[in-house]
Amino acid sequence: MNEPEPSPVLDARLLPSAVAVWGSSAVGILFGAVAAWVLAVACAIPAAILTYAVVRRTSAGWARIMLVALLFGAGCSVVIGWRATEVEGHPLTRAALEGAWVSVEVEPSEDPHAVSGAAGQGQIFFRATVNSVTSQNRRYSGGGLVTIRAPSSSWLEVVPGQSLTVRGRASQPWRSDSTLAVITSEGPPVAVGEVPWYQRWASVVRTRFAAACSAALPPDQAGLLPGLVVGDTSALSPVVKDNFTVAGLSHLTAVSGANISILLGAVLLLVRVAALSPRVGAALALVALVAFVVVARPSPSVLRASVMGLIGLLSLVTGRRKQALPALAAAVIVLVVVMPELAVDWGFALSTTATGALVIIAPVWVDVLRRRGWPRWFSEMTAVSSAAFVVSAPLVGAMAGTFSVVTIAANMAVAPVIGIITVLGAVIALCALICPPIAVFITPLVRPPMGWLLYVSERAAALPGASVVVPPGLIGALIVVGVLLAAALTLWNRISRWVVGVLVLGVVLALIFQHVFGGGRIAPGWVLVMCDVGQGDGLVLSTGDGRVIVIDVGPDPTSMDRCLNMLDVNDIALLMISHFHADHIGGLEAVLGGRSVAAIGVGSMLLPESGFRAVKDAAESHGVPVVSLRAGMELTLGSVNMEVLGPLLPTPRDARGGADAANDQSLVVMAHTDAGRILLTGDAEVAGEEAILRSGTDVKADVLKLPHHGSRTTSSAFLEAVRPRLTMISVGDGNSFGHPNEEVLDELVSLGGAVVRTDVHGTVAVYGGGGGSVSIVSVPRGTIFG
Repeated sequence: MNEPEPSPVLDARLLPSAVAVWGSSAVGILFGAVAAWVLAVACAIPAAILTYAVVRRTSAGWARIMLVALLFGAGCSVVIGWRATEVEGHPLTRAALEGAWVSVEVEPSEDPHAVSGAAGQGQIFFRATVNSVTSQNRRYSGGGLVTIRAPSSSWLEVVPGQSLTVRGRASQPWRSDSTLAVITSEGPPVAVGEVPWYQRWASVVRTRFAAACSAALPPDQAGLLPGLVVGDTSALSPVVKDNFTVAGLSHLTAVSGANISILLGAVLLLVRVAALSPRVGAALALVALVAFVVVARPSPSVLRASVMGLIGLLSLVTGRRKQALPALAAAVIVLVVVMPELAVDWGFALSTTATGALVIIAPVWVDVLRRRGWPRWFSEMTAVSSAAFVVSAPLVGAMAGTFSVVTIAANMAVAPVIGIITVLGAVIALCALICPPIAVFITPLVRPPMGWLLYVSERAAALPGASVVVPPGLIGALIVVGVLLAAALTLWNRISRWVVGVLVLGVVLALIFQHVFGGGRIAPGWVLVMCDVGQGDGLVLSTGDGRVIVIDVGPDPTSMDRCLNMLDVNDIALLMISHFHADHIGGLEAVLGGRSVAAIGVGSMLLPESGFRAVKDAAESHGVPVVSLRAGMELTLGSVNMEVLGPLLPTPRDARGGADAANDQSLVVMAHTDAGRILLTGDAEVAGEEAILRSGTDVKADVLKLPHHGSRTTSSAFLEAVRPRLTMISVGDGNSFGHPNEEVLDELVSLGGAVVRTDVHGTVAVYGGGGGSVSIVSVPRGTIFG
């Protein structure tokens, strides 16, 4: 058997330039124009010194490389600084800060996504490019990115590239990627231009392909195959999605570089079999690539996947790793310069690192395994899966707060069928365009490999400990790195065991530190946070303009204050006290200290007297006005619109009656936010809930803060009327009240929504996703829903 040839020396000269472009773009987007200008100067000064050295020919080769990188960094910083200045001064940015109504002419850059809300109400989301804005009777021209949100299913007919006029309320974006605003429209779309011919063609392919899948495949397979082939996940089952996430296969449910590599590899193989010339092969591959990008929609993620797929194919087909690395670096430079928002996109980071692992790490590991006698095919499959996992796992840990321990085995198990599924799927899509009956006839051919893929994902996800939760953010990434290093050093027996022990101890200490001191931070963009205050309530709503609304402050002086510090809350637009029981007002003094509080809002019943007196005294000592909130009132604070729904019961006059009725006199508020309708209920019980239902008030909500910590005093009729997609329960671990009640939990499960609780999940944040999906992130556990 021939020994593998030594690996060539990699050409990394463009790598510093790629890092400079990526890093400078990210700094400008995340920290604004001032940071970009400062970074431009910081790059320009050493660049000037190196330029002098290069001109005088006194520099080494590394100086030229660094000079180019610094020039790239300075140039990108200037461009991003200019763009950030435009974003900060854009009329839509100002309108979003004020929650103003605007009319915008846009071109969608992706297909609308439907997300189910409470009681079946739909929410439609999509990203779009702005052509013009009309605000306060003035028309402005200029580009930029926005997210469109609408309640009507008629928006699902919108096609990328089509010019639309959208009228709606502007609110601050949840993305940190130069998005100008979220536009919430209440009416149907108004088309002002024709759909481009190529997008009409792409829509026909996607529709007919999905119809063929639905006609010939089981539901789970029919929903998954369009996602695997053309990135259409509109019919993907939530169960399948969760299984793929836990098993580390979620990259397969969207367009990735692997799709491109397989598709172009199949085209080149046909060219070789047909003995066509290289030029013809290159032309056919280019046509296939362009057609795929159009059908999958030319969004930034698809364009990124296409470029990365080309580089992966270059590495695997030619074996020229030396050329693959400069190609990857050049791709990063071009993509980030053209689409700077990719610099802060998790998908771009995952795709780039995975491609880098494919061209740098995987070939070395293949050589090592082959020297140990492994067959080439098995060496390549193992090396590719392992290398991609090693570089992407820390990023996934930081992003989602999870660490899949079955991903290598799962990816190796499905690797043999992915190419078959991709090629067959592309053939079915082509037949669906030309002759749909033929597409339906041949679609069953893909059932066996699809069945295997779903079987592996289901079994892998069901294994105990398949996915390990780590703190999201930097700490989570470091923990994953520590685990990977410990595993690697354990396998490499030349390293003494005490080194591994030190690494393991470091991981354990990091977890303990995270648990005790709450070292994890909640990422920006949250809409609602339920703070872990023990047996009590403490919630925070973001108004989207740097301020917050606080609803209750927990039972003690420390827990709510610690939560607000973690959220960097310094400016409270309104502090609502649902009622005057100790477990809702105990942290008031600490919350008021050192923060700006515009007002404290209270209900109509000022009993129990001791509780009201404590709130009044604290407000007076800090100079904060106390305002009365009544049913029927509406408030707008930033991007949040609030309706006070209750209490509606008569207010007791005597102290004893007031103390007994305090729970049913809780303020009940419906908040309209970027995460949908959020119903905040205090400790309302059956009588208070029934009074609101009798009034005919619409209490349907996407998110419900379960009344009274989940006690049995919540009625089935109330839960049925609300039908929340997500229920949040603030409750103390091991409390003596038996909260939350098991029967109430069973009713919530029967309604089909998700349930999170502070005694299990700790402090929890709700995010409104860019594509419309709502996600929930637990500080100690990471992403737990969405």
